[in-house]
Amino acid sequence: MMEIFFETKDVFQLKDMEKIAPKSKGITPMSVKEVLQSLVDDNMVDTERVGTSNYFWAFPSKALHARKRRLEELETQLEDGNQRKKALQQAVDKAKVGREVNEERQDLLKELSALKPQRDQLKAELEKYRECDPQVVEEIRKANITAKEAVSRWTDNVFAIKSWAKKKFGFENSNLDKAFGIPEDFDYMN
Repeated sequence: MMEIFFETKDVFQLKDMEKIAPKSKGITPMSVKEVLQSLVDDNMVDTERVGTSNYFWAFPSKALHARKRRLEELETQLEDGNQRKKALQQAVDKAKVGREVNEERQDLLKELSALKPQRDQLKAELEKYRECDPQVVEEIRKANITAKEAVSRWTDNVFAIKSWAKKKFGFENSNLDKAFGIPEDFDYMN
């Protein structure tokens, strides 16, 4: 279908393309509209609505310019990739400085690997005594204060509901306690 546009260098309507494409290029008449729309979607064919008609066109120079632009984009990406590769290679080379294999480095690596289990053992022992850490103890105290405030708030709520039910329905405290499973010694925490 692009050959039709390039050979004629003309502007067509959809009905013109539906007549020309099957005869000259063997494109099935039922698929002309879909093929043309896909070319428009791919920016290979231009379209414009004038009044009630849609006009389609594509010139060889546009395709050439599009290919040149794409080639320039790809060349720019390639150059950027090469620069990134060069920068990464320099970073690798810089990181290798001081890591050459020598006797002193080998001794230090052996010492490091020998000290790692000891460090893990000390961390585990430190974790055992974590509950005696002043920060942890302070966090527990704060959590206890928050919990006590919450208990007091809920106790207030229970007493408020009991008072309301007593006034509204005239129930005795003992009947309310029994009905809702509230223990007889229910009171505020000290």
